[in-house]
Amino acid sequence: MAADRARTTPPAPAAPPLTTPTGPATPAVPAAAPSAISAPDPHPVPARGSTPDVTPASPDNGHDGYEGHGGTLDAVPVTGWGRTAPTVARVIRPRSYAETADLVRAGGTPGHRGTIARGLGRAYGDAAQNAGGSVLDMTGLNRIHAIDASGGTVLCDAGVSLHHLMEVLLPLGWFVPVTPGTRYVTVGGAIGADIHGKNHHVSGSFSRHVLALELLTADGEIRIVERGSELFDATAGGMGLTGIILTATVQLLPVETSFMSVDTERARDLDDLMARLTATDHCYRYSVAWIDLLARGASMGRSVLTRGDHAPLNAVPPRARRAPLAFRPGQLPAAPAFVPEGLLGRTTVGLFNQLWYRKAPASRVGEIQKLTTFFHPLDGVPHWNRIYGRSGFVQYQFAVGYGKEEALRRIVQRISERRCPSFLAVLKRFGDGDPGWLSFPMPGWTLALDIPANMPGLGAFLDELDEEVAAADGRVYLAKDSRLRPELLSAMYPRLDEFRALRARLDPHGVFRSDLSRRLGL
Repeated sequence: MAADRARTTPPAPAAPPLTTPTGPATPAVPAAAPSAISAPDPHPVPARGSTPDVTPASPDNGHDGYEGHGGTLDAVPVTGWGRTAPTVARVIRPRSYAETADLVRAGGTPGHRGTIARGLGRAYGDAAQNAGGSVLDMTGLNRIHAIDASGGTVLCDAGVSLHHLMEVLLPLGWFVPVTPGTRYVTVGGAIGADIHGKNHHVSGSFSRHVLALELLTADGEIRIVERGSELFDATAGGMGLTGIILTATVQLLPVETSFMSVDTERARDLDDLMARLTATDHCYRYSVAWIDLLARGASMGRSVLTRGDHAPLNAVPPRARRAPLAFRPGQLPAAPAFVPEGLLGRTTVGLFNQLWYRKAPASRVGEIQKLTTFFHPLDGVPHWNRIYGRSGFVQYQFAVGYGKEEALRRIVQRISERRCPSFLAVLKRFGDGDPGWLSFPMPGWTLALDIPANMPGLGAFLDELDEEVAAADGRVYLAKDSRLRPELLSAMYPRLDEFRALRARLDPHGVFRSDLSRRLGL
């Protein structure tokens, strides 16, 4: 098993050669390694041929969950993407590795309430909040250092967004190996939450495609952490509690176009949906089902099943072949800053769900869609999380294993009978579990749903669902959680004790802390 290696005077490894998919290699200048902790240098410059990451301006590419950007903000209320449970923290945006290391050291001083890294604020719960302590906004460290366009790897800062990787990599014929429902997450956040997408049954989670990373640990050292090491497995899905990820090397997926070939079909109920997924999911790289959780009786769990793969060049319309790898995401007006409470109630969501199900084709094969339409429809509406009003919303996501379908049916039935007004609910199948000790995916089924936070009795109802999930040997997703009771955690994550023991060795003074870690005793 590979071991992680600490360093205080980093080497400067040669960057992979930058090539185009069809052209000759261009010799690359060695990429400057992150600055030595013992001798703080400016942020490293990218290698020639690689692309400096100046994150493009976009209405939905800023920080959500606190007001203001850049520098240091004292006493700032911070929330997750669900806009619930705000706590006040000192938000700092470091501009170099050395500055980040100094801030980490300060987090371990007596009386300090620690620090936690934060990306673009898309974690729904309290994982990137730190009441009374520091929150390090890592989006200022956002350079792409080197791209191997023949072998399909990228070395980049952890503050680089998946959106920007797509902008740079798609024209070279490469795509990120895993993407969640938004491309506005950072590489560091993708590893820390060990994100998954519509292709988990084929490709696993994001960390499975990370070859190595650099981690700033509580002792102020930068460790080169290789895949397969104990520290790598604790960091993948470790919610930022093993240290601050500075860089990562990621293996990419080759594509011929920026389009998707998509098959759509309706399922009449939950059993019909699960049967279709079980029978034919192996035929598709990507698969997801929107599910109507307000439908009851014989229609309970009726769904629209959408599956697909990257479209080859010969499948796209002739006009699109002129620039088959162009990345042009659409953009609608942003959601207003003020939305009346109760807009997404049972009546409006019920009408939406009825229309969405009825307008979907009973069966359609081979539709060509833009990549962003298939993967990230909500990214087209900047700040869409505002539509739930000032009370915000809870995204509840759980997984149960194969053979536990009865538990899934009971939970869906309880949600349906409770009339939870969720217009955004999806069911997927997971493949093999991932090596991360706190990684969420497990072989089985996962259901995610958004629920307005002001729904009466919501807390008690979700507590009951937690108990049912735990009794079925399932788990909830920590990246979306802000309310799980700590006594259920060990039943859901069997390697929890190993994670806590490693944390105690690596960070004995509790430098890395968050609202999530305090609540759950991580």
